[in-house]
Parts: sequence; C-alpha cells; structure tokens
Amino acid sequence: MDALRTWLYPFFHLLGEMAPYLLLGFLIAGILHAFVPRTVYARYLARNDFRSVLLAALFGVPLPLCSCGVIPTAMSMRREGASRAATVSFLIATPQTGVDSIAATASLMGLPFALLRPVAALATALFGGAVVGLATDEPATAARPAEADAVQPRRTLLEKCRLALRYGFSEMMEDIGRWLVVGLVLAGAITVLLPDDFFLSLGARPLVNMLLMLLLSIPMYLCATGSVPVAAALVLKGLSPGAAFVLLMAGPATNLAAILVIGKVLGRRTLALYLASIIAGAIGFGLLIDYVLPASWFLHVETGYAACCHAEGMPWWQILSGILFLALLIPALLKRHRKNKQQPHTNMEKVYRIKGMMCNHCKANVEQRLARIEGVASVQVDLAAGTATVTGDADPARIVAAIGELGYEYVE
Repeated sequence: MDALRTWLYPFFHLLGEMAPYLLLGFLIAGILHAFVPRTVYARYLARNDFRSVLLAALFGVPLPLCSCGVIPTAMSMRREGASRAATVSFLIATPQTGVDSIAATASLMGLPFALLRPVAALATALFGGAVVGLATDEPATAARPAEADAVQPRRTLLEKCRLALRYGFSEMMEDIGRWLVVGLVLAGAITVLLPDDFFLSLGARPLVNMLLMLLLSIPMYLCATGSVPVAAALVLKGLSPGAAFVLLMAGPATNLAAILVIGKVLGRRTLALYLASIIAGAIGFGLLIDYVLPASWFLHVETGYAACCHAEGMPWWQILSGILFLALLIPALLKRHRKNKQQPHTNMEKVYRIKGMMCNHCKANVEQRLARIEGVASVQVDLAAGTATVTGDADPARIVAAIGELGYEYVE
C-alpha cells in the first residue's frame, strides 16, 4: 500500500495542480480555432521579408498546434503562397508554446518561466526566419486567397461557440492528452526513482546539461504542455533551470518526422538553418537563465513543485478540476484509439493509405485539401488506420499529388 501511494501521489498532485490551468488553456485554444479563420495566416505571409517573418511568429506563438500538427498546416500555408522565411518562422514559433502550455508552465514552474517561453519562441522564430530569408533568393509573390473560403460555411455565433468547446475539450484533448499523461507519469517516475543528487555532479557545468537535453529532445516528440512536468521534475532533481528551459524549447520545437518533412519540402539548406536556429536559441536562453537572470526568479520550481508532490492535501477546486479534466480526457483518448467503422465501399470509393498523419490537425488538412479536388464528392480520414476514403470520380494521380504537397507519404 505504501509503495502504491509512493507512485500515485506525485501523479495525482501534479494533475490537481495543472488541471485548472489546462482547462482554461483548452478553452482559449478552442476560441482561437473557432473565431480566427485559418486563411488569415496565409494571406499576410507571402513576402520574403522581415514583416512576414514577424507576422508568422506572432500568429504562431499563441496557437495550440503540436510539432506534428504544425507541419501540414505550415506546408498548406506554403502552398497557398507563404514565403519560405515566413514558413520557417511559423514552424519554429508555433509548437514551442500555446495558451495551454504557458498556463501549465506558470502553474508548475512559475511566472518567469511561463513568460520566457513565448519570448524565447518569438525571438528564435524571428532569428530563424530572418536567416532563411537572407540565405534564400526567393522572389516575393502575392498570396492567393485560400480556396477553402469558398467551401467553408458561414457559422453563427452559437455554432462557433459549440465548435470552440468541441475543439478545445475533445479534439485538442485527443491530440495532446496522451502526451500529457506520459509527461505526468514520467514526472512521477522521476520524482520517485531519481536520486536527489542525480544532476549535482553536472551542476557546475550547466552547458553539459544543456547539450544532453538537446541530444535527447531534438529527435523525440515532446508535447509543449506534456514536457512541463518532466522539466519541473528534472529541476527538482538537480538539473539547472537553464537546461530545463532547453528541454522546454527544443523538445516541442521539432522531432524526427518534422525534420524529414521539412528537408523534403523546403530543402536541406532550409532544414539546416531551421535546426541551427532552434539549437542556438535554446542554448542562448538557457545560458541567459543560468548566468544572467536572478536565480530567485526560478525558486518556484523547487518550492511549488515539491509542495505539489508532497503536500498531504489539495484545495477542493484543484480536486474538482482534476476530476473534470479526467472526465473529459478519458473519452477523448478512447475516441482517438477507436477505429472508425467504414461503410461498405461502392464503385465510386477508393481508400488511400497515408503515412505521417498523427493528430486532428493532420486529419483536417488532408480532408480539406482533398475535398477541393475536382471530382471528389466526400473525404473521410481515419487517423487510427492511416487511411483516407475518397468518394467520387477524381483522378487518383491528383489525389496522390495533393497528399505529397501536404508533406505526407502515399503508401501503395
């Protein structure tokens, strides 16, 4: 019984601490999705100049897109007319932060950490986009009005509110819910298994900590929100705050799948500049935290997190928020992993196997892009099976080409 309590206590206290902020973040994420048209992001990003880079970064910082969801979105923006520089800026800024991850960071790691995350994401995105703009000779082109405007229905205020709630508390939870659970479980495991002095041997060498975090985080998929409890637990075990910040930046900013797609669509040179910008930004802000900013700003991680994991009780509102969060999360996770039942295929249906779709943003991008192809009557994407069922008499070659344009791979 004591062993079970030792393992479960850190998890449930972390959940109670984060749940109120996560619920607020998911709500704001839904509002952004429902009330800000996606086509806005493509219309103002066509020029290969600093203005487009700045707008792309400002658009991306608050958006709740993960590092897998941002790839098809960015590729779609690129196809609609966004410049390479603006696309890279958006790719760097968006997955590092979001309203949900900023709120979670404030709850576990303190306000300075939470404020630094969007600042670092913005600065790194501006640097990366500007470098790509200078290194690539790309003529400015006028952005095309998105074709989706013609097919997307106008929604009433009530319909937008329903969409915001459905997106925030269903689709978003489907996308990052499992990573939140993984992050909480890892944080609890770190708290229990890792000796208190594990990182003390590297404490005098923060740069070594940072390089280790880069090595571990760049190829892995880490959710911007799910990485917060992991970083907090590592700080509690002796990792320097700057090195933890490197994990918070580099982990969500990229992963192996994103690296492969960016190299394929934007080119190896752009990929190298993209990765160099992320690494330079993460190390730069990590050193800033460890050597320049007051250490007292980051004491909340040790005091607040320790209190979270070891206190004997939680306020009623945290308990209630945790219960509500689990009540929303469990159905979302079950829905994600439940395969959609396919209707019997007719002569007008064809199933396309697609490699690389990971979240509802991927699903929406594929469905909306294929639906605009002449001859397509309907499109149904099954994330669990990795398939798109297309009804109509469209040319299969055009459908395969559209899948490639989005950065995915068609599997025969």
